[in-house]
Amino acid sequence: MKRYGMLIGVKPEKLEEYKRLHADAWPGVLQTIRACNIRNYSIFYRDGLLFGYMEYVGDNYEADMAKMAADPVTREWWKLTAPCQQPLESAAEGEWWVEMEEVFHTD
Repeated sequence: MKRYGMLIGVKPEKLEEYKRLHADAWPGVLQTIRACNIRNYSIFYRDGLLFGYMEYVGDNYEADMAKMAADPVTREWWKLTAPCQQPLESAAEGEWWVEMEEVFHTD
């Protein structure tokens, strides 16, 4: 299992819409998340930033992320959520959520 921490900005005028969407996340999107070997997935908000945390339990992250990106229901979900988000200035070209380096963990 590998833990991932990710960051992205949220547009202030879209914050409530983003929260509303996630308060009633689509069952098909949740099924795809699980089918792509993601567990314990959470999104937190503070000061214009969204922090995502997830645990990946598969053995081919790139293939599972490609599977997720190809899912038609997830693609429709992203059409609603993407306009709420704003990539960080430090994001690489084409990068959306930026991955964070894990510097400490304890159980």
